[in-house]
Amino acid sequence: MAIKNNQLVQMHYELKVDDNMLETNFEASPIEFEYGKGEILPALEAAIKEMEEGQTKDINIKAKDAYGEHDPKLAETLPISDFEGIDLEIGLVLEADEENGEIIKATVTEVTKESVTVDYNHPLAGCDLDFKVLIKRIV
Repeated sequence: MAIKNNQLVQMHYELKVDDNMLETNFEASPIEFEYGKGEILPALEAAIKEMEEGQTKDINIKAKDAYGEHDPKLAETLPISDFEGIDLEIGLVLEADEENGEIIKATVTEVTKESVTVDYNHPLAGCDLDFKVLIKRIV
């Protein structure tokens, strides 16, 4: 029986990008979410719709359907003085509050004596995602 909106789903998953394991919960508790509420990626939610309890499936989600393509316009170079007191390194994820109270994240991609380049793209933007999912329980 297919999963229906508003049903509680418990799911184990592993996520790989270019055959590199990024995360898995197969050795831990499953995630739990309400189907149809947008709590997981919409493309992943659509791909599990016809699955049944106990079923395992490999799912590939193209970048455009996951976190979008990488947009070079979302990178910005700022004076290093804006980062006083921060131990900067490539890959560091910085958080800041927007005026509307939302938290934005930026990844440091370059550091020089004069400037810091940050990228506001999601870290998985431009990546195809390979999931293996197991539907543990549907309530």
